[in-house]
Amino acid sequence: MTTAGTRLLFDLRDPALQDDRYGYYRRVRDREPVHRSPLGYWVVTGYDECDAVLRSPGVSTDFTDDPQWARVRGGPDSPVVASARRWMLTRGGGDHRRLRRMVSRALSPAAMARLRPRIRALVNEMIDEMGEGEADLIAGLALPLPVVVVCELVGIPLADADRCRQWTNTIADVVDPMVTPRMRRRMNEAVPEFSAYIAERLAERRAEPRDDLLSILLEPDAKGDRLSDEDIAAQILVLFNAGHETSVNVIGNGMVSLLQNPDQLRLLRERPELIERSFDELSRHNSAVQIMARQTIAPVEVGDVTIPAGASVFIVLGAAHHDPRRYPEPERLDVTRTGTSPLIFGSGPHYCIAATLGKMEVVIAFEELLRRYSSIELATTELPWYSHFTFLLGLRSLPLRLTYAD
Repeated sequence: MTTAGTRLLFDLRDPALQDDRYGYYRRVRDREPVHRSPLGYWVVTGYDECDAVLRSPGVSTDFTDDPQWARVRGGPDSPVVASARRWMLTRGGGDHRRLRRMVSRALSPAAMARLRPRIRALVNEMIDEMGEGEADLIAGLALPLPVVVVCELVGIPLADADRCRQWTNTIADVVDPMVTPRMRRRMNEAVPEFSAYIAERLAERRAEPRDDLLSILLEPDAKGDRLSDEDIAAQILVLFNAGHETSVNVIGNGMVSLLQNPDQLRLLRERPELIERSFDELSRHNSAVQIMARQTIAPVEVGDVTIPAGASVFIVLGAAHHDPRRYPEPERLDVTRTGTSPLIFGSGPHYCIAATLGKMEVVIAFEELLRRYSSIELATTELPWYSHFTFLLGLRSLPLRLTYAD
């Protein structure tokens, strides 16, 4: 076993990372697919290596017990750290399995099948609103679709959707590796406000249960386990973010990939049965989730490298998805590519609980967009890419020129 070197190959603050993301990743991956940075963290960029780390029992998603991590975010007793400590995302072992079991009751295959016609109806309503001519795909469809779906699933009134999205997006900054004082203040203000809002909705469900996740989470599961109101609010917060952020960016990033590869767009029009399979390739080609963070709780062997216990690890999915050892000609978009297994929903025990829902939203959106529009073109040459806390990649807007099919 060897230990990786300490050359500075990867720096989240390096402007070159934003200027040439995949070239930057390639240089790191080609030199050291498992890299120990002198900045104090490890960077994993190879596909097999990323998958191995995500699956390893020696890694944890729980950063909340790290005193330095907590201090930067307001301290161990601050509202945002106390909330994060309850998230399914940060729990491991039995706690994680219990929370996942409780929430998954509302995300069963039968429940997803019931949602499918509703999602298709929502997509077509939004296409009707966008109409023909120039329209913004992000504002018109990619952003509102998953927000509306998760609100209906949870039981949040649509009138409150924007408010809940603002709260949860603010609180999600807790995972940003470079939290500022302003971010810390806003996060710790948003948590009590969101928790109070959910407490009001739970009081309504106790008085009058409905067919939604809020009502389901108030009930004991088959083992008799119950969740506290604080635990419910924490899981709703995670689901709200997990239930929309990735879908928004896969729709936007995927559409750009298709428009920049018109032969692949034409192929999907000619063979719409490929659209569902193309989800994996579109997710791989310009990954909506670029980086995941983990912490090691035991030594983790990755190939001939050992990452020690107590290490912070950045798992660079954007690099893994372009690893030529896993994907021949990785820069080429190929909607007929087989064996594609992107890691945007994670891997192992923390595989995203809302993955089926997210994929269904994206697939239906592309099916209806290609069915309803005979022509889809970019209306700008300057795409406003952004990287939310450096881990997520998406578009602030996507202006398109649209022409209805006859």
